[in-house]
Amino acid sequence: MAAEIVNPRSDSDAGTEQETGEPLDSFDPAFALHRGGKMAVQATVPVRDKDDLSLAYTPGVAKVCSAIAEQPDLVHDYTWKSSVVAVVTDGTAVLGLGDIGPEASLPVMEGKAILFKQFGGVDAVPIALDCTDADEIVETVVRLAPSFGGVNLEDISAPRCFEIERKLQERLDIPIFHDDQHGTAVVTLAALRNAARLSGRTLGELRAVISGAGAAGVAIAKMLVEAGIGDVAVADRKGVVSVDRDDLTPVKRELASFTNKAGLSGSLESALAGADVFIGVSGGTVPEPAVASMAKGAFVFAMANPNPEVHPEVAHKYAAVVATGRSDFPNQINNVLAFPGIFAGALQVRASRITEGMKLAAAEALASVVGDDLAADYVIPSPFDERVAPAVTAAVAAAARAEGVARR
Repeated sequence: MAAEIVNPRSDSDAGTEQETGEPLDSFDPAFALHRGGKMAVQATVPVRDKDDLSLAYTPGVAKVCSAIAEQPDLVHDYTWKSSVVAVVTDGTAVLGLGDIGPEASLPVMEGKAILFKQFGGVDAVPIALDCTDADEIVETVVRLAPSFGGVNLEDISAPRCFEIERKLQERLDIPIFHDDQHGTAVVTLAALRNAARLSGRTLGELRAVISGAGAAGVAIAKMLVEAGIGDVAVADRKGVVSVDRDDLTPVKRELASFTNKAGLSGSLESALAGADVFIGVSGGTVPEPAVASMAKGAFVFAMANPNPEVHPEVAHKYAAVVATGRSDFPNQINNVLAFPGIFAGALQVRASRITEGMKLAAAEALASVVGDDLAADYVIPSPFDERVAPAVTAAVAAAARAEGVARR
């Protein structure tokens, strides 16, 4: 069902623009900013006269086309392919709005595209698909792929998102990246590395509990294990994901196979007793007594928006480091810290895929930006820190070369 649009006026009789005849941007600056869309295509070469026209289009363009037909790799040098990403969604898991459909997802996809450009210098094109079947999405993206150097999957609901990403990467030789999974995981790991450093501990000394076994929760768990976390348990609506449960999906069965070494079962609240880290990507609410039961000097990363699983005021009573997904509190876990630089680095070396090593390198580079300024309210840099994208880009490019997936 499409989300109901609430008119920004406090007047209870206010209707939509269609109902009242008055533009919504008369009452809310968000609508004013979005009118006409947030992006446009701009030429990079002049077309001032017939000579320019003959080079940019026919007959000059025919020479370039013929050269690419003979040597397909030239497409990277003589078109935009090597510097442009498709931002693909089906509109089924849009921000905190849920399944609102492809048209309603477009403002978010446009926003993602301008963040790619602003923070990573990467051009991006929003593509909202009017289908939700996993195989149909895969087939559609495969057919679009010749135009793009990479694909950023966005706001596609779990568990289909896992299957779609896997099948696309199997069939395409360009980076496929589901940001809701991996971008969140990269930034979370970077913040956790710095929180551990601040407390004089290593990741291997920490036991973490993740609330939420969707796209982000699964990816965070995988990345923490790859990075050497001591132990991590993941909880869904029915409690801790463990091998003794008989109601698990294939994705959760796999998750249970490499998490929860302590063999915990039962509720999220019981798992938090004595835990060093809470990571929230669920949108639920964690009772204060459960937070109080965590280990001394714990870290609380409550990242649900707009309402964190643990309000920072509560978290600060018990935790040494608190992070959220909101920009009005310190330590914002924001994906824009990761995905522009990750794609910029992958495109720079024409990587065929984004590997675990590239994501770990991105997290390490992001954590290193904080440097000696590390503090309880500064374990992750601001998205507006101009050092972030270059650091992540360089680290990802180097890792791609080291792992043998770079083609230049």
